[in-house]
Amino acid sequence: MTRILILNGPNLNLLGKREPEIYGAESLEDINQRLSRFCAERGATADFLQSNHEGALIDAIQSVREQYDGAVLNAAGYTHTSVALADAVKACDKPVIEVHLSNIHAREAFRKTSYLSPVAAGVICGFGARGYFLAVDALIGIYQEKNAAKAAK
Repeated sequence: MTRILILNGPNLNLLGKREPEIYGAESLEDINQRLSRFCAERGATADFLQSNHEGALIDAIQSVREQYDGAVLNAAGYTHTSVALADAVKACDKPVIEVHLSNIHAREAFRKTSYLSPVAAGVICGFGARGYFLAVDALIGIYQEKNAAKAAK
């Protein structure tokens, strides 16, 4: 069974309330509940963490090495500022997929720079909450391919 950690960074606890025209009207809790069902339907499990604190996100990424098969990370504003978070993703040794609700490339100039993209397994942006589901589906596929390759040896 694929174990996935879904991480959300600063201010994402305000989804549905903060700038819904950019980030959508659905709350993070609603998205997480739908993701939990989505994972269960595919034989996977997901744990969720939202934090406004960079260190808590780094600790969570470090836990992926031993406890999970991969992670989905919406680092929000830390995407554009945190070398430390990028270093944690790089050291993770498991696939981490960077997700953004909005298309960061169609927004302010500072949002076009991501410290995470060069070290992430992939990047999904601009599809709203659907991006999380695309990322989970990708992680499940990566896990299944990895196990199939092991079984073939």
